[in-house]
Amino acid sequence: MKGIILAGGSGTRLYPITEGISKQLMPIYDKPMIFYPISVLMLADIRDILIITTPEDRPRFEQLLGDGSKFGINLSYAIQPEPRGLADAFIVGEKFLNGEACAMILGDNIFYGNGFTKLLANARDNAESGYATNFGFRVHDPERFGIMELDEENNIISVEEKPSVPKSDFAVTGLYFYPAGVSELAKQVKPSDRGEIEITTLNDMYLQAGKLKGELLGGGFCWFDTGTFDSQMDAAALIRALETNQSRILACLEQIAFDRGWITRDQLAERAKLCRKNKYGEFLTKVLEDAR
Repeated sequence: MKGIILAGGSGTRLYPITEGISKQLMPIYDKPMIFYPISVLMLADIRDILIITTPEDRPRFEQLLGDGSKFGINLSYAIQPEPRGLADAFIVGEKFLNGEACAMILGDNIFYGNGFTKLLANARDNAESGYATNFGFRVHDPERFGIMELDEENNIISVEEKPSVPKSDFAVTGLYFYPAGVSELAKQVKPSDRGEIEITTLNDMYLQAGKLKGELLGGGFCWFDTGTFDSQMDAAALIRALETNQSRILACLEQIAFDRGWITRDQLAERAKLCRKNKYGEFLTKVLEDAR
């Protein structure tokens, strides 16, 4: 299975900051925003990842992440010259996917909660069995989101975009799993009135075929769409509190890779040395010591 991170766009809600930098390169507490979606794909045991970004930002992502080998993954890059909708990611990434099942996550989405890895494994199993999966999160203002309605077996029975009378309060988050062939379906989506290849339309195609499932993120989960100043501050405050209380680093790519045997002790030690002047490096050193 392969993964796609959509990290393009102009980030106009964060101007003037994002006039000079991609929002996905901005820090969320102690690491770049892009680390969080990468960690989600890694937790789903996905190592082949495509980052879709703009022509201007691609060199900056490459400088930060390289080919991914220092994290035990394989990173590729592709350009989306202008925003054309979320489902356009599967058209841009068609050659990379090569007909395989995949996961796609938005570059500004952050997830946290116990049992998340199990939910990711369920979604991966669904994709490999021919089903798409959307992740839902309960919100207090569902009229602002795409909303999913589910039956008793977590099959999605309706998806509505910003409904005036929502059928549920579960918002569709920016994390999606799709079976093989999603690029072919995405190419069948006609642009909407705003000229975009809408993910909602793509999901409805799976819904009409009886191939769309939902995974609900319950009360112990947090989900942030960090596309505004306030949401970035909220996410950073939570991450700081969790890391301080638990004496750990969340979304630590090196730890995930080391735990899975994707990088060696020497590679981890090199990363720990690079970050030795802060808590990130101290944590990596502790991971090494605990593994003795």
